[in-house]
Amino acid sequence: MKSLKEGQILVTGGAGFIGSALVWALNKRGIENIIIADYLGDDEKWRNLVPLRFNHYLEADELLGKLHLKESPLGKCSAVFHLGACSSTTEADASYLAENNYEYTRILAEWALARGIRFVYASSAATYGDGEQGMDDKDEDLARLRPLNMYGYSKHMFDLYAQRHDLSGRIVGLKYFNVFGPNEYHKADMRSLVHKAFEQIRDSGAVKLFKSYHPDYGDGEQKRDFLYVKDAVEMTLYLAENETENGLFNVGSGQAHTWKELVEPIFNAMGKPVNIEFIDMPETIRSQYQYFTKADTSKLRHSGYGDTVTPLAEAVTDYMKNYLLNNKTLGA
Repeated sequence: MKSLKEGQILVTGGAGFIGSALVWALNKRGIENIIIADYLGDDEKWRNLVPLRFNHYLEADELLGKLHLKESPLGKCSAVFHLGACSSTTEADASYLAENNYEYTRILAEWALARGIRFVYASSAATYGDGEQGMDDKDEDLARLRPLNMYGYSKHMFDLYAQRHDLSGRIVGLKYFNVFGPNEYHKADMRSLVHKAFEQIRDSGAVKLFKSYHPDYGDGEQKRDFLYVKDAVEMTLYLAENETENGLFNVGSGQAHTWKELVEPIFNAMGKPVNIEFIDMPETIRSQYQYFTKADTSKLRHSGYGDTVTPLAEAVTDYMKNYLLNNKTLGA
């Protein structure tokens, strides 16, 4: 069992959604020896950092240039959580995604491994594509997977690289499913439906869901594996601390819920009647749309992770009442 209290911890994407939640979870454990690297840009992401405790902040485009400096601010780093990436599933610049999501990860991983530093990185459930090849993190035939968009493929590129160059047995890759929760407000169109629905219901009293174009699923009956961010970071920290556990892991609830099941607790938390409007799905995403996702979490469970996943309605209610309705971030 590795203690994260030994040495510095680097969290890339540490001002972002899952990254800032991870820093919050580390702070709850009394850990503050943290360096955050991110792109703050011109949005409100900086607000996630305000209540958090950490040693140093770096802009992400400066990080790689500082890795080999004798006076590197990283000091004696003991763990790297590489969660920074472009996470837009509609990003059209394939070269940008390849450089930002693949090449950056490759350089950072090889730097960490050369120094015996624990390396944990965010892969994605998007690497599974439409799921026809299964969503089994124990299947080592990664080349069979067919991501549906360039974001998913950019993540898949590094998974393949790690496997081909014998890195997989020494690092942890996390295939996050549909994570939602506080600190995601800055993600624009990539926010979870919970956040989007909150605003829609607040402003109009109704929520809009896509119609189904698949004969096996009714409108609003499309299913996803939804995972509360508080559970996601606990799973992440567990795997980081268990150095005997390496390779790819699904990080999900292990359950599939409909969009209707997701939005009903939102109406309840806001004291409003359920009012759903089904709208046409844009043709540009119809061919890439996933109708069913469910993480096979048996690998994670067999590794010894025993915490109970927060039930969906309970997680949505906590998010609504303690964060969205009060406009609060984690730790605030």
